[in-house]
Amino acid sequence: MTRSTSSQPLTGIFWMVVTGFNFVAVTAIVKHVGDEVPAAQAAFLRYILGLVFLIPMIKPILAAHMTRRQLRLFCLRGLAHTIAVILWFFAMTRIPIAEVTAMNYLSPIYVTLGAALFMEEKLPPRRLIAVIVALLGALIILRPGIKAVDIGHIAMLGTAVGFAAGYLIAKQLSGEVSPIVVVGMLSITVTIGLAPFAAAVWVTPTLAQLGWLFLVACFATAGHYTMTLAFAAAPLTVTQPVTFLQLVWAVLLGYFAFAEEIDGWVILGGAIIMASVSFITWREAVARRNVTPVVSATKV
Repeated sequence: MTRSTSSQPLTGIFWMVVTGFNFVAVTAIVKHVGDEVPAAQAAFLRYILGLVFLIPMIKPILAAHMTRRQLRLFCLRGLAHTIAVILWFFAMTRIPIAEVTAMNYLSPIYVTLGAALFMEEKLPPRRLIAVIVALLGALIILRPGIKAVDIGHIAMLGTAVGFAAGYLIAKQLSGEVSPIVVVGMLSITVTIGLAPFAAAVWVTPTLAQLGWLFLVACFATAGHYTMTLAFAAAPLTVTQPVTFLQLVWAVLLGYFAFAEEIDGWVILGGAIIMASVSFITWREAVARRNVTPVVSATKV
């Protein structure tokens, strides 16, 4: 992500709030579709229907003249994102929206750990403590031994790891090709990666289901665009904490639209994770580094 140098914090906050609404709309629609369409197929349809937004990116992709190494990295990123997206769609059919949203906050934490382990980034004691605190936040959400841990929770842990791996690979490529190429190649590789999984569980979707999944593609694309506007208006240290509002919207949506109970422990755990992510983002800003992504950057 490009660090903003502008001083329009209110504009940045506004666009990040809009981004949150867009991504919560994505979760609402996927929750509405439920397991009527298998997770892998729903994810595939979301991506293939969204390829219409790829048209302006075709020319820059062809003009990039990517090396074999770059193509291998794009394929590896596509594989990581493919698995993460399937697990995310599956988790949406198993656990409440609020828990999916809260556990998605773990991705930037895994990015911080991955950067330290595989990219030789420094992990000073204060950031390490923030990582540990975030993992404790995840334990508060899961509460193993106190409540049943659903397979959907395990899927979300895998989702966060997959999104983090994809982001770290994207960081390596971001200095070599344009952002348009990075985004476009992700759409292409994930669509191809999802195809065999979708074919294995394929059921004929209704026109209504296709319409809903096209809306998922629209809201997801809009979310990434408004997130870019937020980055252009204000630094991550301003916009990152605003992403916690997504959990608020998710809790309200789950309660009013899907009759899901409000779990204070989930809100507390999510708040702890988000506070840790915000602290790490602030420390990176002080050190003029750029590793930890905004939470929304790890969405589908």
